[in-house]
Amino acid sequence: MDGDPAVEPELDSFSLTFPLPYRVAFIIVFAVWAWGANLHYLYLVKIDVPALIRYPGRTSPHHPPHHLSTYRLATILSAVYAFSLLVFWVFTQRDPAAVLRWDWLPLTYLIVLIGVFLAPLQNLSNAGRGRFLTTLKRVSVGGIAEAKDGKFGDILLADVLTSYARVFADLFVALCMFFRPDGSATARPDRNCGGAFFVPLIMAVPSLIRLRQCLIEYGRVARGPQTAATGWGGQHLANALKYFTAFPVITLAALNRNLGPSPGLYRAWVCACLVNSLYSFYWDVAKDWDLTLFNNAHQRNAPDQPFGLRRRLVLSAHLDRISDFESSLFVIEFLEVLRRWIWIFFRVETEWIRNQVTLGVAPDDILLGDYHFKDDDEDED
Repeated sequence: MDGDPAVEPELDSFSLTFPLPYRVAFIIVFAVWAWGANLHYLYLVKIDVPALIRYPGRTSPHHPPHHLSTYRLATILSAVYAFSLLVFWVFTQRDPAAVLRWDWLPLTYLIVLIGVFLAPLQNLSNAGRGRFLTTLKRVSVGGIAEAKDGKFGDILLADVLTSYARVFADLFVALCMFFRPDGSATARPDRNCGGAFFVPLIMAVPSLIRLRQCLIEYGRVARGPQTAATGWGGQHLANALKYFTAFPVITLAALNRNLGPSPGLYRAWVCACLVNSLYSFYWDVAKDWDLTLFNNAHQRNAPDQPFGLRRRLVLSAHLDRISDFESSLFVIEFLEVLRRWIWIFFRVETEWIRNQVTLGVAPDDILLGDYHFKDDDEDED
């Protein structure tokens, strides 16, 4: 159990086997595999993801598909991860003192992991990693490209970052504990390390990035000519409001943690979670995915969208409850990343459909939901 008194207060039982730095690394490596699976499945169903994100296509038919390059990178990262974790288990054997003493090993792997993304290694998805870093640099300050330069890719990456907010916070916690006097990166995570509100600030940054992107998009629409397709930009403001609803959740959670039990704060936090979750769920279904779940019965039961869904893909569950146990926190982080992985299938498919059915208007500039799907019979005429 996480609360095993035999290893408290320095370590919980879960961290003896799976310390925080390895948990962070696991979710990052999983993300590479998940992106490869996204590319692979969408490739099989004839959806050209590189074209949608304005990524250069293969110049030769002899070059491997993008998903194979991603799988190759994920395999290398996984092999090094497995070796590092196995060595850690062999030398620590769940001994609390040894686990604390060997904290440098998982941090070394994290350095290797970051180095693989940053180092210009040939034959290891070099172009893809370069494009990723360029996009990340632009997105990290809330920037967003024009539609013709890959705006959709910027949106995808920024939304993925929101799902990794807690992972980034845990990465900071591990580093903070490592550099703290008499501290250890593999000790029981101290999420007040660096100050009571430093971790919440880190968790808020991804939502702030997306909020700024939405405001930039609104500004572009407001400055440009208004048409029936672009509208006045109100939908971008509504999208910005969705990301703004994350801030009360983060703030109230920090207050609950640092000020002690308070029924009033807890109720406020529950209400904030409810607003954020329902708003996000509605936006995902009705706006990001263009599903008809909230439409009238005729649209909801259309042949191509039975029960308000599309035939090709499935909806994911959304988990919002948190726990103080380290194992539960890890599961929640993993499930959020898994949810985002499934979200990408829907979001990319939706963007592809918009590109297929739109004529004469840049697909990135269409207000979500402002077009209608064609029936299969109409497509064949």
